[in-house]
Amino acid sequence: MKKILALALAVLMVATLCVAFASCGKSSDWKKIEKNGKFVCGITIYAPMNYYDANGDLVEDESGTLIGFDTELAKLVAQKLGVEVEFQVIEWGNKYTELQSGAIDCIWNGFTSNSKDSDGIDRSEKVDFTHAYLDNKQCVIVKTDRLAEFTSAASLSGKKAGAESGSAGETYALNAGATIDAAKSSQLAVFTDLKSNAVDFVVVDRLLADAVVGKNDYADLSIVTAIDIEPEVYSIGCRKGSDFDEKINEALVELLNEGKVEGLATKYNVRITDSFMAKKTAK
Repeated sequence: MKKILALALAVLMVATLCVAFASCGKSSDWKKIEKNGKFVCGITIYAPMNYYDANGDLVEDESGTLIGFDTELAKLVAQKLGVEVEFQVIEWGNKYTELQSGAIDCIWNGFTSNSKDSDGIDRSEKVDFTHAYLDNKQCVIVKTDRLAEFTSAASLSGKKAGAESGSAGETYALNAGATIDAAKSSQLAVFTDLKSNAVDFVVVDRLLADAVVGKNDYADLSIVTAIDIEPEVYSIGCRKGSDFDEKINEALVELLNEGKVEGLATKYNVRITDSFMAKKTAK
């Protein structure tokens, strides 16, 4: 009997130590955020997620007011957590460096979570992701007068592409056999090269394309509907081993149950993922 009791105690001690070690491995970014009273979101200027609005016009500088689905959602999450949120514009290609250095606390800017980077490594190996909350996909944009040249993914091979550095669009263009001479620091910046004929096509998020292509300065551009790219999902990226993703998830589910996430989705014409909607508690 004593041997059985001793064995049971030994097993309990091992289990307790395992839990303790697991807890130690999870760094408490949240304690630092709570102490500072704020968290910093790394973003790029990208409608309809985070962008500056000046009297209804999309602008790329701080002369406008920062709005967008992710902007408003981050503010709501901050309120739930009892802290402030600060938005830091970053170069997308440096997002992992900014996160690991502590310059930002999360990457919250239409961040595709179910994809690999151009180095072939899954993004989930580099950051801890929250719930996937929005649907998206990449799309190919060309000048309207060249639309007939682009009939399939195979028609991209050998052509010059424009894409944001470190983006899912960059990965897609390279995998399609295109060349990228100089990736840009933001998705909006790629349109400049397209309009000047420096590139043959660009690959950007469909949500951005729907917001700007065919309108105002981008009236001469079109989405290549003949090229259908696999769907993606957006998540918020936190440092690997962090505990901040868990806090964000808790707040996101509360906001979902309050109808606030759906309200923002309607306002900015974006679609919540089925997997996230499934977390809504039935009334």
